[in-house]
Amino acid sequence: MPFDAQAPYLSTAAAPAGRSRAVAIWLFAVAAMVWIMVALGGATRLTGSGLSIMEWAPFRGTLPPMSEAEWNRLYDLYRTIPQYELVNRGFGLEGFKGIFWLEWSHRLWGRLIGLAYAGGLAWFWLRGAIPRGYGGRLLLLLALGGLQGAVGWFMVASGFEADRTAVSPWRLVIHLGLALFLFAMLLWTALTLMRPHRDAPPAAARLRPLAHATAGLVVLTMLAGGFVAGIRAGLDYNTFPLMAGRIVPEGYGALSPFARNLVENVATVQFNHRLLATLAGLSALVLAALALARLPAGAARGAALGFAAVVMLQYGLGVATLVNVVPAWLGTLHQAVAVAVLGSALVLLHSLRAPRPERAARQME
Repeated sequence: MPFDAQAPYLSTAAAPAGRSRAVAIWLFAVAAMVWIMVALGGATRLTGSGLSIMEWAPFRGTLPPMSEAEWNRLYDLYRTIPQYELVNRGFGLEGFKGIFWLEWSHRLWGRLIGLAYAGGLAWFWLRGAIPRGYGGRLLLLLALGGLQGAVGWFMVASGFEADRTAVSPWRLVIHLGLALFLFAMLLWTALTLMRPHRDAPPAAARLRPLAHATAGLVVLTMLAGGFVAGIRAGLDYNTFPLMAGRIVPEGYGALSPFARNLVENVATVQFNHRLLATLAGLSALVLAALALARLPAGAARGAALGFAAVVMLQYGLGVATLVNVVPAWLGTLHQAVAVAVLGSALVLLHSLRAPRPERAARQME
C-alpha cells in the first residue's frame, strides 16, 4: 500500500475502533517491557553489576564476548575502576562474568524495547493506523526513549570516577525518573486509546483533588527511594517503625547547608522516604474509604480500591526490605512493585477524568 502522508492523521472517530485498540495493545506491551527494565535496573544496582561494562557501544555491544581474549579485554578494563579495587579485587574472571551477564541483559532488554517501539511505530504509521492527534506524542516518546539510553550511559560513567564504587545518586534518580515518565506516558496513552470516553460518575469530582495529591505523594516517594538507593541508606536503621529508637533519628539535618541532607545524609534520606511512604499509604486508604462511600460500583471505585491495595502491598515490601537489610531479590521486587503503584495511580486518575462539558450536561439531564 503506498504511503499517504495524511493517513496517519485519521480522526479517532473515523478510524476503525480495532486500529486504535491495536495501537493501545502495542503501547501496553511496550509499557510492560519498560516495567521489566526498571526491575532489571534495580537488580543490577543491588548486585553491583551496573559498572561491569565500561563501553557504550549501542550496536556492537548487542553481542556478548565471543572469545576468551574479548572476555579478558573487558575484565582488564573493569580492573581499572575503583569498584574493582575497593569492592571486588581478586574475584577473578568468573566473578566478573557473574556481574557482566546481568548488566548485559539489562542493556539488551533496553535495545529490545527500542526495537519494539520503533518497529511498531513504523508499522502503524505506514498503515495509516495512528489516530489523529497522537503522531507527535508517539514521536516524542521515541525521542525520549533514545534520550534514556544516553542518560543511562551518563549515569554509568559517573561510577568510573576516582573513589566511587557506585553511580552518582543524582544521575541514578534522573535515570529512574525518566524511565517512570516513559512508562507513565505509554500507559496513559494506551488507556486513552482503549477508553477514549470520560465516563466518571458525578460523585468522582470530590475525589479528584485527593487522588491527584495521593498520586503526587507516590511519585515523590519513588524519587526519594532513588536517593535511598543511590547512597545505600537502606543498609542503616534497619528497624521499624523507629530509627535507632527514635521517631526522628539523631543526626537528621546535621549537614550544612540543610539542602545537602536531602540527598547526602543517610538519616535524613531514609526518614524522608519513610515519611512520604506513610503519608501516601494513609492518603490511599482514605481515598479507598471515600470511594466505597461515595462512588457507585464500577471502574472508578474499583480503581481506587485496587490502588490502595497495591500501595499497601508496596509499603509492606518496603518494611520487609528494610528490616532484612535489603537482600537483592527483595529490593528488586520492591522496585518492581513501585512501578505497579505508579501504574495503578494512573489507572485511577484516568478513571476519574471529568466528563467533557457536553457529556456532563447529558449526565445531569
